Amino acid sequence: MKINVLGVRFDNVTPEEALERGAQLMEQPGFHYVVTPNPEFVLAAEKDKEFQSVLNGADLVIPDGIGVIYSAKLLGTPLKSRVPGIEFSADMLAHMDKVGGRVFLLGAKPGVAEQAAANISKEYPNLTICGTHDGYFKEDAPVVQIIKESNADLLFVCLGAPRQEKFMAKYGPEMGVKLAMGLGGSLDVYAGVVERAPESWQKLNLEWAYRLVKEPKRFGRMAKLPLVLVKAVLIRLSGGMKEDA
Repeated sequence: MKINVLGVRFDNVTPEEALERGAQLMEQPGFHYVVTPNPEFVLAAEKDKEFQSVLNGADLVIPDGIGVIYSAKLLGTPLKSRVPGIEFSADMLAHMDKVGGRVFLLGAKPGVAEQAAANISKEYPNLTICGTHDGYFKEDAPVVQIIKESNADLLFVCLGAPRQEKFMAKYGPEMGVKLAMGLGGSLDVYAGVVERAPESWQKLNLEWAYRLVKEPKRFGRMAKLPLVLVKAVLIRLSGGMKEDA
């Protein structure tokens, strides 16, 4: 079941259900992709209809951001749970560690993907990191070819939104992977470049605040996020968008 939050249709799943769906997609023929929208994505998608279409065309749309959860509740169509992209990716890596498979890491600054690969290989020794590439490229075709030649099963695309989502939608079938996942800054976390919020902050749904403390330059972006809640309230008061999408 899909839940419409300001034009983006989210899958109503728990973390466990998201993992089950991700594992199923890996077993199905053809190419599939996962997106992890947060409130910033939702606001951007209102202005960029191509981006909105790419998000809604994904095989799995998981709510990464407490603002999405609050907005859905305000709209009268609550989601079961927040599903952080970094946690979903870790669950998928653990699954790949059990069943075997090949993973390609794309994105971040030069050197970050390689360090992330080294750390992931230590934690999940039964999967194969079959390639890495930084996100600082101007021509897509050579990178697409590298991924294709790697014979990857699972692809992490960490190029930032909306670039990563549009990249997956455009080149997915050509790259030959089974599943691609748009994961923003996750490679920085895996590489140890960026530290996740302590568990106590995570439980209070305050990861955004922790990141703001660590990266004050994000304030301009963060200041826009309450707009999602305001828009949800206004829509609810007007009697719109109550049905599931």
